[in-house]
Amino acid sequence: MPSVASAIRAALLTADPTAKAFAARGVARDWAAGRLDFAFDCAMPDRPARPDLPELPPPNRMPKRGKGGSERARIALWHSLAHIEFVAIDLALDMAGRFGAAMGRQFVSDFLAVAADEAMHFGLLARRLRSLGSFYGALPAHDGLWDAAHATRHDVAARLAVVPMVLEARGLDVTPHTLERVRAAGDETGARVLERILDDEIAHVRFGATHFGAVAAARGESAEILWKSLVATYFRGAVKPPFNDSARQAAGLPRSFYAGVAAPA
Repeated sequence: MPSVASAIRAALLTADPTAKAFAARGVARDWAAGRLDFAFDCAMPDRPARPDLPELPPPNRMPKRGKGGSERARIALWHSLAHIEFVAIDLALDMAGRFGAAMGRQFVSDFLAVAADEAMHFGLLARRLRSLGSFYGALPAHDGLWDAAHATRHDVAARLAVVPMVLEARGLDVTPHTLERVRAAGDETGARVLERILDDEIAHVRFGATHFGAVAAARGESAEILWKSLVATYFRGAVKPPFNDSARQAAGLPRSFYAGVAAPA
């Protein structure tokens, strides 16, 4: 029986976006069906394979999206969202493959389920782009999400603190406003896609918060104090309001965690 680590590594090293999405869903399906051994016999790559496009310039050299409800701005919005979900496939796969041996079967199950969800989200967003006459890779994107993963590759607590509990939690804050704008522009199909993503991301952040709490308890530390320390050490940006407090609470992130470290509005 192949190992779960080898299957995850193969998916991470798949460059084509559609193929990577199918590979991630296949790993999750095979793991759930018992077709993969709980064995970690190979290392995860420092960087996953990526397609030739999109180009990945530094964040400060990213072009502006365009104004208002222009076609260019709409395409740029959906492309940006598609890129986030594409990288999120790798983030979830790497979480399971890099830390699963120490964290256990449930951890692997949770983050492979996340990877499958992110792959599904990417497929929905790529289809949305095609409906607008564009495609994933047509515009530049940045690699800040993977940079955060690379910086926390040595410590599962740091990875959980920064990726699900800061970066993905930010999606809980900004997606409702994006959804309202999309719906107000008459794009009901796009609004339904964003509703599905928001619902799933609450669960994803909850996985991160739950496993982070378990790691903190095993270390004999306060989850809140440990989280604040790790965010201060490893997160380069600012934890910015406004916050979607109800979604964050549903995801296991009480306001006491982030209110004290938030940048001024």
